[in-house]
Amino acid sequence: MTTYYQQMTCPFGTVHLYATEHHLKALLFKPWHAVATSEPTHSTNSVLERTKQQLREYFEGQRQTFDIPLDSNGTEFQKIVWQTLMKIPFGKTWNYGQLAQAIGNKNASRAVGAANGKNPISIIVPCHRVIGANGKLTGYAGGLKAKEWLLKHEGVL
Repeated sequence: MTTYYQQMTCPFGTVHLYATEHHLKALLFKPWHAVATSEPTHSTNSVLERTKQQLREYFEGQRQTFDIPLDSNGTEFQKIVWQTLMKIPFGKTWNYGQLAQAIGNKNASRAVGAANGKNPISIIVPCHRVIGANGKLTGYAGGLKAKEWLLKHEGVL
């Protein structure tokens, strides 16, 4: 399978974008070797160009949702959590308990938190919209400054 790669500068640093011919596979704050066994072989394709355009629009305040075809690797449970993250609207936050309730298992807050932390498509699959039950920012792969920037950008903070 051919893997395509681009870096993109954003308001809080650099993100790394990975795609196949038809799907975005990852939007990461660390390079590919941290999550995959093989390096990307090509520099760009239409999926990455579309992703970069939509991210630019988001960062400029012109976009609140994304319509990129996604295909991330994970367990069935992780995929359910990641799909549920997509239901958190722009400008809103949920806590881990709310996310657990949304997947139908109110006692799964810790498992939901672990799955949230393994989300390979940050920003587009909005794991930054999940906060602690006390309303405080919790861990984020891009760091708390990036999470704070994203939530301020969305008018939450």
